[in-house]
Amino acid sequence: MSEQPLHRQLGLTDAENDRIPELIGRPPTDPELVMFSLMWSEHCSYKHSKPLLRRFPTTGPHVVQGPGENAGAVDVGDGWAVALKVESHNHPSAVEPFEGAATGVGGIVRDILALGAKPIALLDSLRFGTLDSARSRHLFTRAVEGIGHYGNCIGIPTVGGEVLFDDRYEDSCLVNAMCVGMVRTDGILKAAARTPGNHLVLIGNRTGKDGIGGASVLASAELSEDDADKRPSVQVSDPFTERKLMDCCLELAAAGAFAALQDLGAAGLTSAASEMAAKGGVGLLIELDRIPLREEGMAPAEILVSESQERMLAEVTAERLDEVLAVCERWELLATVIGTVTDTGNFTAVHRGATVVDIPASALTDDAPVYGVPIDPAPAAEPLDLDAIPAPADLSAAWLELLARPTLASKRWVYERYDHLVGANTIRRPGGDAAVVRLPGMDRAIAITTDCAERHCEVEPLGGGMATVLEAARNLACTGARPLAATDCLNFGNPEKGATGWRLERVIEGMSQALEALGVPVVSGNVSLYNESPGRVIYPTPVVGMIGLLEDPAASVGHAFQEAGDTVVLIGSGTPRLDASEWLGRAEGLPPTPDVAAEVALVEFLIAAAGKGLLRSAHDCSGGGIAVALAESAMAGGVGCEVNLPAGRRADEDLFGEGGGRVVATCHPADLPALRALAGDVPLAAIGTVGGSTVDARVGERDASVAIVRARDAHEGAIPAALA
Repeated sequence: MSEQPLHRQLGLTDAENDRIPELIGRPPTDPELVMFSLMWSEHCSYKHSKPLLRRFPTTGPHVVQGPGENAGAVDVGDGWAVALKVESHNHPSAVEPFEGAATGVGGIVRDILALGAKPIALLDSLRFGTLDSARSRHLFTRAVEGIGHYGNCIGIPTVGGEVLFDDRYEDSCLVNAMCVGMVRTDGILKAAARTPGNHLVLIGNRTGKDGIGGASVLASAELSEDDADKRPSVQVSDPFTERKLMDCCLELAAAGAFAALQDLGAAGLTSAASEMAAKGGVGLLIELDRIPLREEGMAPAEILVSESQERMLAEVTAERLDEVLAVCERWELLATVIGTVTDTGNFTAVHRGATVVDIPASALTDDAPVYGVPIDPAPAAEPLDLDAIPAPADLSAAWLELLARPTLASKRWVYERYDHLVGANTIRRPGGDAAVVRLPGMDRAIAITTDCAERHCEVEPLGGGMATVLEAARNLACTGARPLAATDCLNFGNPEKGATGWRLERVIEGMSQALEALGVPVVSGNVSLYNESPGRVIYPTPVVGMIGLLEDPAASVGHAFQEAGDTVVLIGSGTPRLDASEWLGRAEGLPPTPDVAAEVALVEFLIAAAGKGLLRSAHDCSGGGIAVALAESAMAGGVGCEVNLPAGRRADEDLFGEGGGRVVATCHPADLPALRALAGDVPLAAIGTVGGSTVDARVGERDASVAIVRARDAHEGAIPAALA
């Protein structure tokens, strides 16, 4: 059998290969073909998702930078903006979890840095197979080590995130990293190159063979048993250089020394340079012989597409060049003039005196192919037949067992490996509904969360998309923060197969409807497709990162019960169901479709109640239902409660059912009338009292109880025990 043509080896279709000569007027050189293969890959071009992404709301009164740049940014007052972005590093982490996760953190930090913003917080959203799998235990522990190592070394606190374990992620783990930063609204940098004659300066690490082909090889195809052969495509991390790069670029950005700045991430120099040129409507001439190399004898294509980490590409005027080079030298960073901005509109690269690349920059970016995904609906989901689900004979034992499930169990084992206090601005630490971080130099704070309703998205993607956004908004509102902006990472399987394309379209529609109702724009994001193997496809996993603004950081609300005698209230109108719940443990049934208007009213009420100081605690009822919410609040506060819950169809569903739109809160008894008055049409019921060393719940004629000490042992010991 003859070997496949080069373009097929690189992942280009025959039609795409035929299109390239039409765009550039001749057959491409081998380096050019490699560049097209990466820039036209799913990871770089979003060729299967771009039309669907236009549905997201992206504008609003606070938006100062929407989608299209390295990150988005929103105004938080006093001339400051908060930048935010979430990215995936899924496929590299499935191949080499430590470096894959570590370089995922490094890449998202540089996305924020490219706006001239100072990174102030990190979050990570992780999904792995079950912990009875040796492979998943390895991927999980090594990915956590990589995240912790990189974040701790660069001195940015990791303040939140989420971890879920399910067999559907056994072959394709998900590692999504989010970063938040601060920048003056009048100091936001753009990636677009501006002026012919300006210099191109490459700052940071040398260029090596690590990461070559990473964007197309790893992130635009399904994984197989040959994953080990792809380890050369995983980048190598150097967090100490990243820290110097961060401080150096922030100093130069504050001084106004950059005309433009771009991160070198997927597809390396090819992506960074072509995007700078295309966005600015200019050309670039790059001399490959000037680029500092880690290994001798690298071919032009290798230099152009290497994804070696800790590198930034800057456009610098002749007047500021000496200043830039001197500051980089002081920070002990390599800074090399590798080319100039031209007026040709072409990406031109010269190697040893010969022109090896000379193509329109727009051909690599704006002319990338766009495909519609097949919209083939999955069979309609049916509500769960509750009679077919055995009811637990012992509700108390079931409660303890649920608290010990790794997905719901305490993630202390994870976040204790991260420095979440560096910088001294973390107000609400990991473990609650959302992290709260003081904005340096301001009297305000932001709350930050990442969330996803993946099982709901599997069985009913429109409602799942809504539920994902609404849970993020509830988590912020539980702290008292007003949701301000969102970033998203859409993790899906192969969009060309089965119902994946339909689920992607429906999820985006559901997310958009909820975002519009909340008045929350999407300002940045990422799409990660082909997260599947021949045997498994992941759940649709549209991770939403959301930030909210707190005008008074001292008024933020936590989830911990505060004091014996406080009144426990249940707020909201959500209906608990076992369909697709953590108690059920699988994506089956039909969860209730969120009542978006009611949930927006709940968010507004929580913000108002927190602002008036009426809430002692507030905790969203999500995974594991009200039983887990009550136990978590009790464990966090070290004090129990006694509650009477409204009876529904069955006691285990009332306790463990999910459905969104409900919050468990506490208040001083004297504040209950004011809280009721403020609630208006938002349902609010006093269900019990804080106190004691147990969490006692009566549902109809049945009782359930867990001692705090036993709950804590089960909750905090689950993950360490699974890894022992």
